[in-house]
Amino acid sequence: MAPHPLDQAGRSAASQRSRRDHRASAWMITAYIGVGSNQDRHQSIEAGLRALAELASQWRLSTIYECPSVGFASHPFFNLMVEMETELALPELMKQLKAIELRCGRLPNAQKYQDRTLDLDIVLYGDCVSENDPVLPRPDIYRYPFVIQPLYELCPQRVIAGDGRTVEQIWQQAQDLASLTPVPIWFSINEKKQS
Repeated sequence: MAPHPLDQAGRSAASQRSRRDHRASAWMITAYIGVGSNQDRHQSIEAGLRALAELASQWRLSTIYECPSVGFASHPFFNLMVEMETELALPELMKQLKAIELRCGRLPNAQKYQDRTLDLDIVLYGDCVSENDPVLPRPDIYRYPFVIQPLYELCPQRVIAGDGRTVEQIWQQAQDLASLTPVPIWFSINEKKQS
């Protein structure tokens, strides 16, 4: 399934790039960030993506999907995946994502399995394998269609560190992919000037 177009010119997520002007960094890493919201979904997702764009030298977006809430009964979520090239070390990226969540209205003491304006989860951070916070690769890859489907769109041949299988191989075993409904894109995030 092809990623959503990001603008009226019809460019796909595969070619859409967001770039920020900054000094060249000798160290960049590819991170995959899961994005979700079930409160003020349109506004929260758009605001979150605009803030994420400021952390990336390049990025791509998957399709946005609507899916039922998992683990509790509530409004459906919008979920997508962001692939981003960043110079931020893992602790700093975690700190920045938490700050974006709070700016977008997430409660500081938000618990798992409850409504949220914005949820930003590091799914992959290069080939990092970690059993501490954050656990990487994020185990949600194996559990939830709203994580593996958008990840598959962005990097089907990527080998999952510590697992040895590709994203596509994991996707082929995924359950409940039919529970995902593609959502038409409602915003445009313009390409930034290349540095």
